[in-house]
Amino acid sequence: MESIKEIYKIGHGPSSSHTMGPKKAAEKFLAENKNADRFEVTLFGSLAATGKGHLTDYAIEQSFGNRPLQINWEPKTFLPGHPNAMRFKAFSSESELLKDWTCYSVGGGAIIDDFTKSETVEVYEHTTMAEILDWCNRNGKSFWEYVAEFEEPDIWDYLEEVLHVMFDSIKRGLKTDGVLPGGLKLPRKAQSFNTKGHNFATPFKRRSQLFSYALAVMEENAAGGKIVAAPTCGASGVLPAILKYFKKIHKSDKTTILRALATAGVIGNLVKTNASISGAEVGCQGEVGTACAMASGAATQMMGGTIYQIEYSAEMGLEHHLGLTCDPVAGLVQIPCIERNAFAAERAVSHNNYALLTDGRHRISFDEVVETMYKTGIDLQSKYRETSEGGLAIFDALPNC
Repeated sequence: MESIKEIYKIGHGPSSSHTMGPKKAAEKFLAENKNADRFEVTLFGSLAATGKGHLTDYAIEQSFGNRPLQINWEPKTFLPGHPNAMRFKAFSSESELLKDWTCYSVGGGAIIDDFTKSETVEVYEHTTMAEILDWCNRNGKSFWEYVAEFEEPDIWDYLEEVLHVMFDSIKRGLKTDGVLPGGLKLPRKAQSFNTKGHNFATPFKRRSQLFSYALAVMEENAAGGKIVAAPTCGASGVLPAILKYFKKIHKSDKTTILRALATAGVIGNLVKTNASISGAEVGCQGEVGTACAMASGAATQMMGGTIYQIEYSAEMGLEHHLGLTCDPVAGLVQIPCIERNAFAAERAVSHNNYALLTDGRHRISFDEVVETMYKTGIDLQSKYRETSEGGLAIFDALPNC
């Protein structure tokens, strides 16, 4: 598996696959074809179907600057490599084709093509949870120590930067009011949730705080703010909310939180390696489901859970999101994405509590749920995989919703 740095991409919303990925691809293509006179980009499948709502064209245009550029949209055409496909062409002043490159935005801001299946080198020798559990058990170590064993020493500096961006996005989101950009005219709610929460008794106060943290990040993401894809922009509110919640409620220190980030990274990495974190490929179960698994495992570690309780918690995080469709209204990362992050964070707390009440033994393994999630996602009709052609996306959202 690759470094967990690849599961935590720092960037700007609203979508890691539809905004961060295409921007990266455009910048790479331009750098390799600086002498071209004009460019053409064709977006296929999910990228074309929800690209306007996800600001895909804006991200690409920003990358090419004032160079002549034509963007074509092919929402009904799905290339075999991945539902999020792009084709870049560079032409000379005589309209001679200089370069033709097809690539795929596979989730989390990662870009691959037909010849390169991964952007980075592999740093982990194991590819399943069972193998990692076995390694940890034989060596008497936990998940975060597994990360320390295989990653470069700078991983902790990187995770500290990730944590800073996560908490900063919460801070900004809690301070900002108003309406989110896009045709839905959706009002921000994080600030009011956090304010109202102070008037409640302890259980409701804590829940409202947790909700407000997740909403804060997702509202910043929807507004194009700086966030961390964990593992995607569309699921970027779950893990930060849990980490902030444990810092606030359980007084978890920075070292504890950084170690939890490392563990969550391993969990997300396993899903990315063995299934998918792309909503366009497997639905929202691959995004919010994976984020919930990451947050559930992180929470259990911060509460002193064993490696087996952590695995159980992560398994529940993904299992209880099986079949979740990706059906963004108007192609925007707002409805139902924002609320789903808030409730996935609440579920993560419940999974942690449940796992700690057990000895960690259970019948269905994390690896089996990952395999099931991928098969379920592939079986979903394309209208339920980030094309805005089915599910909730077919309804007109009223401004006061």
